[in-house]
Amino acid sequence: MTFTVAIIGRPNVGKSTLFNRLVGKKLALVDDQPGVTRDRRAGDAKLGDLNFTVIDTAGLEESDAASLTGRMRAQTEAAIDDSDAIFFVIDARTGVTPEDRHFGALVRRAGKPVILIANKAEGRVGYAGAYEGFDLGLGDPIALSAEHGDGFAELFTSLLEALPEATQLSDDDDERRERLELDDDEEGSELDPTKPLRIAVVGRPNAGKSTLINRLLGEDRLLVGPEAGITRDSISVDYLWQGKDAERQLKIFDTAGLRRRARIEEKLEKLAAADALRAIRFAEVVVILLDATIPFEKQDLTIVDLCAREGRALVIGVNKWDLIADKAEIKVLREEALRLLPQVRGALVMPVSGATGAGLDALMGAVISAHEVWNKRLSTSRLNRWLENVIDQNPPPAVAGRRIKIRYITQPKARPPHFVLFGNQLNQLPESYQRFLMNGLRQTFQLPGTPIRMTLKQGENPYDKKKRR
Repeated sequence: MTFTVAIIGRPNVGKSTLFNRLVGKKLALVDDQPGVTRDRRAGDAKLGDLNFTVIDTAGLEESDAASLTGRMRAQTEAAIDDSDAIFFVIDARTGVTPEDRHFGALVRRAGKPVILIANKAEGRVGYAGAYEGFDLGLGDPIALSAEHGDGFAELFTSLLEALPEATQLSDDDDERRERLELDDDEEGSELDPTKPLRIAVVGRPNAGKSTLINRLLGEDRLLVGPEAGITRDSISVDYLWQGKDAERQLKIFDTAGLRRRARIEEKLEKLAAADALRAIRFAEVVVILLDATIPFEKQDLTIVDLCAREGRALVIGVNKWDLIADKAEIKVLREEALRLLPQVRGALVMPVSGATGAGLDALMGAVISAHEVWNKRLSTSRLNRWLENVIDQNPPPAVAGRRIKIRYITQPKARPPHFVLFGNQLNQLPESYQRFLMNGLRQTFQLPGTPIRMTLKQGENPYDKKKRR
């Protein structure tokens, strides 16, 4: 039986460090600066032989509900409502503060099992601060160090006592003992409709990425607001998309806005940008969200080029389309995409509105279509029939009076489509002719919008004196 635990506490007590320790990965951003975490993030945690869901939350602070910190607190309260138990974290080095007492009362009113954790309890000072936790009336405090991994055996025992029914080992659940040896590996190279399709939504700050995902989910799952740069962590959410012909399980990653590297000065923004890049590498399809009022800025083109170099399937979403009076403007934007983005020629440009929800079904349909193209594999016979016709009509140019001979083509892998050319003197093949071949492949075999890889392989020259013995 699975269960959910929310990690609650004031800012900078080590909640994200504890979250990373429980999930066994550095998923949440961690920094000495308080208030790093803003959205709530869920992860698959392991503690002993227990497997459960843990939720990292923003630090609790008193503020107006309409302010940014007030909206962050609303996300934390939603995590409390969704949880079966609560890890209430205090800083053992600081001891119990008035904020801890105030929010401890809030957690007590939730009516759910609470485990009090005194984090940063390394050394004598830490243990002395941990004993102050008895004043909160939340049970015995657990002296723990999330950074160094101390105290987790006691945390395991407390979790068993707090949720006896959820943690009880049933007769038909013997496989739980083997789970510690299993590794959650989501990487794959084969198209499997039963696995969630991983989608990263990226773009410049304030392009409306979180608003768009919230509209798609039908709930305020992600923190949004008029301030630019609200999102820091790359947050993943699961979503079941109901298409016209079939349904598909999706895992959508909301990412921090990406600015030009020269404008990034703060360490925290660098960490958020690195986390967004990691989400791009982990995704299968990347939705690059543009602001319809200022589309195709230089940074937008840089992001597209980055995703193409990473070899991800691409869909371009033009958000805030409800602000555009002339809807025929989409034709101009699609022509601009053809001109400005030759490396992903044919990428679908979809108008959407995160505020109204217009165009979301078409956007998700484009994502599914781009994913199918990204996984497409072509037979060697079809490729070589095409190559023969191309060379007959437009042969490669001669180099130093000698003709370049292309003999053979094959596709060893997809995701993205990767083609290998065999022949002689291919190291002299001009880049313009390689682009000509890639555009021909894209047009003939219906590969719009996906990056194409091409490798050149040539046989050894038996008359090369340098290779003679």
